[in-house]
Amino acid sequence: MREFIVEADGGSRGNPGPAGYGSVVIDAATGEVLAEVAEYIGIATNNVAEYRGLVAGLRAAHTLDPTARVHVRMDSKLVIEQMSGRWKIKHPAMKPLAAEAGRIFPSDQITYEWIPREQNKHADRLANEAMDAGAKGGQWSPSESRAALAEGSAAAGSRAAGAARVGAAAPPSEQRPTTPSDEQRPTTPSEQHPSSTGGERTATPGWSAAPDMGAPATFVLLRHGETPLTPQKRFSGSGGTNPSLSDAGREQAHRAAEALAKRGTIQTILASPLARTRETAGIVAARLGLDVTIEEGLRETDFGAWEGLTFGEVRERHPDDLNAWLADPEAHPTGGGESFAETATRMEATREKLVAAYAGRTVLLVTHVTPIKTLVRLALGAPPESLFRMELSAASLSAVAYYADGNASVRLFNDTSHLRP
Repeated sequence: MREFIVEADGGSRGNPGPAGYGSVVIDAATGEVLAEVAEYIGIATNNVAEYRGLVAGLRAAHTLDPTARVHVRMDSKLVIEQMSGRWKIKHPAMKPLAAEAGRIFPSDQITYEWIPREQNKHADRLANEAMDAGAKGGQWSPSESRAALAEGSAAAGSRAAGAARVGAAAPPSEQRPTTPSDEQRPTTPSEQHPSSTGGERTATPGWSAAPDMGAPATFVLLRHGETPLTPQKRFSGSGGTNPSLSDAGREQAHRAAEALAKRGTIQTILASPLARTRETAGIVAARLGLDVTIEEGLRETDFGAWEGLTFGEVRERHPDDLNAWLADPEAHPTGGGESFAETATRMEATREKLVAAYAGRTVLLVTHVTPIKTLVRLALGAPPESLFRMELSAASLSAVAYYADGNASVRLFNDTSHLRP
């Protein structure tokens, strides 16, 4: 039985923005490039482009040999984990893409592997060629890829010399709407994998000159003030008693409001629907002369049966569940609730929606510990366990900026200077 390696990638210059994908099919035994596919797909998100790249690569492999074993390699953690069945696919825009990819080969003929971006340069280059062609009003063609290879390293040129190229312009019937997904891949190192040694992706950050991306969407992240549960360090999520601020918490909110008024940059205020965040946001809004808009995606994680308990009480009553929760982002608190992986998916969706809606603006997001830590984790490309290594105080301020090329910049974390006497 033949064995193929399919490497696929996709990108969006704006997320959502002008997008394209690239895929390469390689003979696993010889390393020979058997097919290349790439396409500019119009305005889309990173996830849509990556899934389209996966589908195109699998189709190319299936055309070559439908009985072959296929090993997929991608630098999108989200796509790999979802297609491997380890992460749930919750958003309806992602489900048909994953289902389409899953139908091309029987499940026992295909495996998936996440790889760092620097190991996925071939597909990454094809995706960028497709986006470059789209920017010029055209579509990618194999001749462009051959020209790029000729300008590349001798090793890359020899590898592709005898390859068969497969054009990737999909027929109109296969074009699908490219609407923002609520499962956008993180626009940070963990998913875009910018390399410190440089790279070919336009979105790669670095010290070299880059095109002006304009003013970013800047999210100032304010954790709500204290509630009666905060000093006791009790689990307080979206499924508990929904406490209001304590007197100390209201004082903290007023101090945060004064600090934000002095900065004078906040243009919009969004808040989680829970009482403590609405109250904190209301105090800030009154000082700044702004209204508060409720954003459901900013709510805290639901901690299930652990709501209202201290960590020690959970350790005593539910030790096995707690250990699993600490070790696995897919694990749920006792009695249901929400896993960290589910929270991350929700926060990615919320982030992408807000980035698209508030490009070039500075927005205050009044939310909770887990949402703020998750946004920072995703921006840094840090692993899920990093959530346990961040300290986030009540009424603290953090900030993350998102640029048009999809990159993020953490500008502030857990600033509590405004709370000092």
